[in-house]
Amino acid sequence: MKLFDDLKALGVNVNDGVNRLGGNENLYKRLLGTFAKTIKSYDIQPDFDEENYSEITEKAHAIKGIAGNLSITPIYEGYTQIVSLLRSSEPMHAKEVLKRILPIQNGIIECIEKNLN
Repeated sequence: MKLFDDLKALGVNVNDGVNRLGGNENLYKRLLGTFAKTIKSYDIQPDFDEENYSEITEKAHAIKGIAGNLSITPIYEGYTQIVSLLRSSEPMHAKEVLKRILPIQNGIIECIEKNLN
């Protein structure tokens, strides 16, 4: 399946994600679509400009959880670090991590959207 191969090339542990759902590939694909929509609605970058760190922490924690459940490892690891830095009162370091992860995140989201539409 092209979607799964493309995601694997981007560092997503597709096999683990599907296994978490009892091997249901169709459910995994549907949840990937939901994840792509969630990422767009939970854009945390503007919140950094407004220094709304509690909002960023909540959104980043939600993204981290969904990414972890779907084994979208690069996003999970990045947002885990962002949440940790925010909770340690290091928002500027968290913003740097976000800058590093955004191109990876955008690539994964584009892959999902391209293959599901």
